[in-house]
Parts: sequence; structure tokens; C-alpha cells
Amino acid sequence: MVNSSTMDSRVIYVLESNTERKKQLQTVLDFMGELVECQTQWLGDEQLDNALCIIAGDCVDDLEALASDYPNVPFISATERHANAVRRANVVGEISQALTYDELSHLIRYCQAYHRHLPSQRGYHGKNTDPLERKLVGQSHDIREIRKLIQQVAGSEANVLVLGESGTGKEVVARGIHQLSRRAKGPFVPVNCGAIPPDLLESELFGHEKGAFTGAIGVRKGRFELAQGGTLFLDEIGDMPLPMQVKLLRVLQERVFERIGSSKSISADVRVVAATHRQLETMIADGRFREDLYYRLNVFPIEMPALRERAEDVPLLLREIAERFKEERGISVRLTERALQSLEAHPWPGNVRELANLIERLSITHPNQWVDVNDLPHKYRHIDAEDLTPEYPEELLERDALNAIFSEQDEEGDDESSELPSLDVTGAAEIPESGLNLKDMLAEIEVEMIKQALDRADGVVAKAADLLSMRRTTLVEKMKKYDITKV
Repeated sequence: MVNSSTMDSRVIYVLESNTERKKQLQTVLDFMGELVECQTQWLGDEQLDNALCIIAGDCVDDLEALASDYPNVPFISATERHANAVRRANVVGEISQALTYDELSHLIRYCQAYHRHLPSQRGYHGKNTDPLERKLVGQSHDIREIRKLIQQVAGSEANVLVLGESGTGKEVVARGIHQLSRRAKGPFVPVNCGAIPPDLLESELFGHEKGAFTGAIGVRKGRFELAQGGTLFLDEIGDMPLPMQVKLLRVLQERVFERIGSSKSISADVRVVAATHRQLETMIADGRFREDLYYRLNVFPIEMPALRERAEDVPLLLREIAERFKEERGISVRLTERALQSLEAHPWPGNVRELANLIERLSITHPNQWVDVNDLPHKYRHIDAEDLTPEYPEELLERDALNAIFSEQDEEGDDESSELPSLDVTGAAEIPESGLNLKDMLAEIEVEMIKQALDRADGVVAKAADLLSMRRTTLVEKMKKYDITKV
């Protein structure tokens, strides 16, 4: 078995009883720099945790059964008798009798990719418990690549530069790097370089001694000092003034700084993650950003895609943010499939921040309700959808119409200047001896009022509905009911 000194790297196990073939494979794999363990029999499950792949030769009687038992391990067939018999996805290929370096290196690279993209490797703890996947939501190719980059760089001390438009989640990336790093127990200290006046930025970053300048009434620690043992997030680094860029470069190079007014050097035990929405290469060409600082920060760049470039993630983001609102505020926002389709078509110039703002707005306008396309603000309606017009009993519609006709007249009283139509209803005070059909009478009044409103509104249904103090959809239904056409 493999000794403890080799356990930090994955091992290729060669199961081969043919001595000449085993020696040939060992030679090529050693030349490739791989860790190899050659065996003449299967030794069981203890090999699997550290197996890059298993090259199965003549000593394996049933490769298909073995591959079926261990789907998380890629297998390579080293004998022709397996070639046509095995049809399993984790049997990734076969080695020809005339073994070549190119052939074997291609198969090994495939096995490495097989491990990288295993479902269990997409997050450290699965979808529900991995803080990175919970905060950096999405299953698009771009966002999965960014999660992978975060996981790769988190264990190092390299400076990271996060690029992308405002609202794409650059601080989420920075926090993810911090939380997955060895500095996770230390502080995460953010500072927005564009929000602090230039003359105060040095004090903000490095601190000052008492009396260092007017207003310095005491000793103050800067952000570098507060972030000791943790991560300092320099947001909007592109807005940092040139003189301050020089001082930051020195700290990154020498890993020491001094408070303003002090000559005592303080060691900077800080991991720096910077972010900007600006094009720093253009700023360098214009003389507004130092090239040496750019390369010092840009050790490991991560570029956040705009939300419009990963539209397939919009429904996931909406559901996740809505769920957070429910957890934090006890208010749910539920979106119909049509509403989700409409929002997926939106360009999202404000990116994820705009999306979160929309959910907050809907939680106010439609708390604990279903939101359809027509419930969205106008600029988010990108698909056609008819208004949902419920059917109501006739009695209710007639009462609504009468209320609409008489309510404003009742409020105005006998005001001669009122523009509402005046109705002479005194004749209805006494019922004729022969009786009357109240329903027909009310319908005649309703038809007359609708016609007058349409006439006054020049046939514009919306304006006529306003005159009658009813919803446009209600008026349209009544026009259909009474076969009234626009004037």
C-alpha cells in the first residue's frame, strides 16, 4: 500500500498480473510524474479514498462489476478482453497494446476531470449547508467556475482581484474566500475606497497617533491593524487616489505599515482581496492607476459575470432571496412561472442588487401573495399576459355598478356645479300598481350611464371607467354583457 508520504496526492493503482505489461505501465507513469502502486490483486475499499484511477489488467476478472460497485472511481481497461464487454460511464477508456505517452496522458487528464466534477465535489457540504453555494447562488457554467476558483484560491495567501459590474456580488466572493481560508477565524474587514474622502483614506487604512493631525484627539487603529490575522477587503480599489496607491503598494511588498504620526513599523499579517467595477487596464493607460500595484493585486483574478449573462440563474436567485426574506422578516413572496419567465428576460442593469431590491418591493406590495406578470412593475413585464378577471355573481356586479353611479353624487350632495350626471330618481319613489322589474330598470340605468361615460371619454374605456369609479376590466365585462360598443 501507499505510505504516508504519498497520501497528499492521488495514486494510480495498476492491477496487472502480466509482469512485462506491469513494468511498461510503471515506466510510463513514473515518467509522467504520477504516483503509482502496482498490485496483482484487488485489496479492497481502503484504496479508494486516494485513488486517481485504477488501471485494470489481466488480474481483474469482472471489470464491469468492480466499476459498478465503485462509481466514484474512474477505471481504465488495460486488456482487450474488457474492451467490448464493459459499458459503464466510469470505465473511461482503454489502453492499446502499443502503449503511448499521449494516449495514457489523455486518459489520466480525463480521470482528473472525473474527480473534479463529481457531484460530491461541487460544494464542500452539499447545497443546503455549503455557505458558499447558499450565498453565491446559481448553476450556470460561469457561476460554477467561480465557486471552483474560490475553493482553489482560498487555501493560499495569494492576493485576489475581483472584477465585475456593480451589484454582481464581488463582496460575496471576498467573504467566500475568507470563510474557506485558514484565516476564517480571523476578522473580515471591508473598506470602500471610493466612499472615503482622499485626505482621510490613509488614516482609515493605517490608523493614526494622538496629535498626528488636527482632530486626532486619540490613538486610532486602521483597517490593516483591525484585520490582523484575517482578510482585508478593499472594495472599489479603482477609486483610490494615486498617492495612496503608492503607500498601499509598499505595504503589499514589505508587509509592514506605520500609523500616521508614528515611526514604529507594524507587521501586516493580512490577506488582501481587492475589487473594482472599473477597467484598470484603461486606467493604467490613462495614468490613473499604477501598473505595479495592478500586478501586485492581480495575482489571482476572478471576474464576476453580469446577471444578464447568466439568465438561467435568475429563477434560482429569486427563490433563494425570497426564502431569505421569509426567514428574516416572516414575509413570503411567491412568483408564478410566468412571472419567473418574464424576469428571466429582464436585462438586470443593477445585477443581483437590483433583483434583491425587487423582492423587497414585492414583499411590501404583495406580502404573502402570489405575484404574476401583471403584478410586477412595468419595466419587468417582458411577456404578454392577460389580466386575471374573476367571474362574479350578477347581483354583486349590479350592486358595484350602482355604488359607482351614486357614490360620488351622494358625497357631493346637491352641488349644482358637480360634473357627475344628475339622475331624476323621484319617479322611482312609488311603485306602480302594476309593479315593475327592478332588475331591468337598474340595467337600463347602468347602460345609460356607461354610454354617457364613453361619450364623454371619446370612446376611451380607461377614462370612462374613471368617470364611473370602476375598474377598467369591470367596465369591459359590462360592455360585453350589454353589447355596448365604443362611440
